[in-house]
Amino acid sequence: MIQFRDVAWRAMSGYDIGAVSDIANRVHPGFFESQPVLEEKYTLYRNGCYLLEVSEKPAGYVLSHPWTSGSLPALDTMLGSLPEPADTYYIHDLALLPLTRGVGAAGKIVDALTKHAIAMGFPTMSLVAVNGSVGFWEKRGFACEDRPDLAGKLAAYEDAARYMVKPLT
Repeated sequence: MIQFRDVAWRAMSGYDIGAVSDIANRVHPGFFESQPVLEEKYTLYRNGCYLLEVSEKPAGYVLSHPWTSGSLPALDTMLGSLPEPADTYYIHDLALLPLTRGVGAAGKIVDALTKHAIAMGFPTMSLVAVNGSVGFWEKRGFACEDRPDLAGKLAAYEDAARYMVKPLT
């Protein structure tokens, strides 16, 4: 494991959206989402948005929010609002710059989001795994769920994209 002196997750603020957009474009160039789309996710559910800093410089982020099981938001599309009632806690994006990989930051924020989802009473968490991350998510209790009805939206990410679910109850 790589060691840095000051690596910390903190609550995202509206001032961080530019840095989030820059990180998104570097980490996920094939999954473009405009800055207004990223900002809307923050605005709709601030309790699920965090920024990773290394030496007080942005180095990663997570965007997450309540959602509907068995569905996923289309890439680069405004949501308008969150579904009510929501029945899953959705991790929309977890992106880390290469320098932060291996420090355990991703696992720590997933643990924190899991505690949040449990406290909010969600029976599951869900996400789309991309960039070869299925193994990372499996180690954290997520399992691939075969959803032919999501094939079109998943293909918008990449051929290897997988819808994954973690039971919380």
